[in-house]
Amino acid sequence: MGKFGIIVLDSFGVGAMDDVPNVRPDDIGSNTALNIIKAVPQIQIPNLVKLGLMNSIGEERGDKKFSNTANWGTSNLMHHGADSYLAHQEIMGTKPKMPLLQPFNEVIDTIENQVKKDGFEIERYGDPGYQLLLVNNCATIGDNLEADPGQVYNVTAALDEMSFDEITRLGDSVRSVVKVSRVIAFGGRGVNLKNILKARKIEHGKYVGVSAPESGVYNKDYHVIHLGYGIDPKVQLPTMLHENNIDVSLIGKTSDIINVNTDRKFPGVDTNYLFDKFIEQSKNMKNGLLFMNIQETDLAGHAEDPLSYADVLEKADKKLNEVLPLYTGDDILIVMADHGDDPTIGSTLHTRERTPLMIYKEGTHNKYVGDRSTLSDVGATGAEYFDIEPPENGKSFLHRIIDGTDLDE
Repeated sequence: MGKFGIIVLDSFGVGAMDDVPNVRPDDIGSNTALNIIKAVPQIQIPNLVKLGLMNSIGEERGDKKFSNTANWGTSNLMHHGADSYLAHQEIMGTKPKMPLLQPFNEVIDTIENQVKKDGFEIERYGDPGYQLLLVNNCATIGDNLEADPGQVYNVTAALDEMSFDEITRLGDSVRSVVKVSRVIAFGGRGVNLKNILKARKIEHGKYVGVSAPESGVYNKDYHVIHLGYGIDPKVQLPTMLHENNIDVSLIGKTSDIINVNTDRKFPGVDTNYLFDKFIEQSKNMKNGLLFMNIQETDLAGHAEDPLSYADVLEKADKKLNEVLPLYTGDDILIVMADHGDDPTIGSTLHTRERTPLMIYKEGTHNKYVGDRSTLSDVGATGAEYFDIEPPENGKSFLHRIIDGTDLDE
């Protein structure tokens, strides 16, 4: 036993899943990793390439070749759509349930009544059927325009005018009366309600919300909390480890969306800051799980900005120079993604893509873990690594890393 590290490069998919033509035809042709390399051929990501990125993509490009030392594989998504929250629950061993899809305006009356009951000032904005809720003259409630339509509602707020505790309380108020997979409550400084409303959009004729990138809330002191529906943490790897007195450290978005009783939670967005925390925790933790999300890749995908995306990848790649030497002996590090968000295909939405599995274990090379059917195989591998009961979902590939076989072979 030792350290089991997971780094999720949010949205860094490696090609559309086979079911995309039937379930998400807009995602045909998506391949976030490859298309960024095509758009920014000068990108320098030698560590990711050595860890097996091109192997996972299945194609070489320019000076970026297949690695003959990598331990690698790919994973499909079991959850419906392509959602960060559901994907992280899946990674940790949850068997995904089909989420309720419901446009915000179908439940606007219910939400309005609850939010008023909880002491907020409310007014409506827009024509009937296409309305947002304005709260305390500094926040809005509406559809999320970046995730799958109807699956997520957003609370978008001006952090200068509403504290993050109040933003969270508003999110909890919405969460208490809706059944969509997520309510995301967030805010940033340097914006006001006018900026937020300027980013209001109507999509597909019935989804009304605020484009988070266009609103400016991401630009300064961004704070966010993700509030999920129907997730049982008791069957997930972090809670199971905690109950076995094994350390758990959550860094970045994982600290907001994974529910476990640990003091090792480090929220944040800046890539260098998060890697510094991951490095610090890797030095201080002898045995335990370290689970980090790098979100700035996803933000660049939503903004349809391959140059910014490439810049974040280069930052992450450089930080891997400090991370990899900390994983020695029996330690295992997995670098992966949760879905895609291809900035080159003309959409701000996530894309339903396979994810890379790039695995580092000192002295272990050229092990292929397969094309996995679910992200939960990562959580199941972690459970076998720590010799505890498996989570609700997933099949371990630990023995493929160690000796190239499956346990039942």
